[in-house]
Amino acid sequence: MRILLTFAGGSGHLEPLVPLARAAQAVGHTVAFVGRPWMVPKAKALGFDTFPAGSDRGLTPVRRPLVAPDVERERREFGAGFGGRIARERAADILPLCAAWRPDVLVCEETDFGAMVAAERLGLPHATVLVFAAGGFAQPAFVAEPLDTVRAEHGLPPDPELAMLTRGPVLSPFPPNLRDPRFPLPAPVQGYRVLEPEPIVEEGTTWVAAPADAPLVYFTLGTVFPLESGDVFQRVIAGLRELPIRLLVTVGRDFDPAALGPQPPNVRVERYIPQAQLLPHCRLVVCHAGSGSLMGALTHGLPMALIPMGADQPLNAARCAALGVARTLDAVTLTPEAARETVAALLADGAYRQAAERLRDEIAALPSAAEVVRLLEQ
Repeated sequence: MRILLTFAGGSGHLEPLVPLARAAQAVGHTVAFVGRPWMVPKAKALGFDTFPAGSDRGLTPVRRPLVAPDVERERREFGAGFGGRIARERAADILPLCAAWRPDVLVCEETDFGAMVAAERLGLPHATVLVFAAGGFAQPAFVAEPLDTVRAEHGLPPDPELAMLTRGPVLSPFPPNLRDPRFPLPAPVQGYRVLEPEPIVEEGTTWVAAPADAPLVYFTLGTVFPLESGDVFQRVIAGLRELPIRLLVTVGRDFDPAALGPQPPNVRVERYIPQAQLLPHCRLVVCHAGSGSLMGALTHGLPMALIPMGADQPLNAARCAALGVARTLDAVTLTPEAARETVAALLADGAYRQAAERLRDEIAALPSAAEVVRLLEQ
């Protein structure tokens, strides 16, 4: 069987597809990825054939001022972008790719509407992989209208309820309880586990696993939001470096670690370290509430301090707070003292760790990716 895995976003949209691809390869299926051009090198580095589709317009790294998150505004911008321009570009490029590569099935993360349009146009079956942990972000009210214009360009009828997302199997790498009850999961949903963590291999990061009395705290704002974070890095580090902890900070490919200035010995700043190599040694995660970062922390039963800044992050943060696995902080008004007090409280209160471990166990009980492959075969 030939399986084309498609993703329209960044790392958080690619990573849920990787265990499915590896499980399919393990039983002899042929797989390939199709992402936007800026993500092609990352997918290729994981060892997969990868094709570009669409453009990188609007992705040039530029510093933007920090603004308070506004979910309604973000939903509108998401609908216009992913439901409109990005879907149009992706459909136009994926149609000829399918004609040449001849997949039997497409596996599309839930924001790749253009790939789903191409599948429907060609009569190919497709599965949808969820990438929004708490749900509630890709809403028909914001996506359907621009997407219906794209659908009409390909001779497809309107889809005001986004039924295209559930026309085939719906796959979820998230524990069911992480979904906000206000946005119920479509039925049925096939859950699956992400990959097991790997040992540390990155040069210069073995200190993370070295025996130490001080707990290790990981601070990240993901791969996209560091340039939109204002001085959040500086404020958080100023607060946390005073605690009796070891603090590892990753700032992303487009943020210069030197901009944060010299740090004391208990603080280490890197551009990037794979989460799977780091999180087994951590006691706490401070992050922006992106779905990928959340799942990394929860897979290891780690409580979190969450600083949502945009996209679906406020929804994720609110759900984690309701489940007792995290405390939330306001990115705009955050002070070093508030960051320090929050992290100290999370480390001291075992209830947060226990709640996170309950979700860890729920994740561990999910079926393997191999079971999803059998579903795709059917």
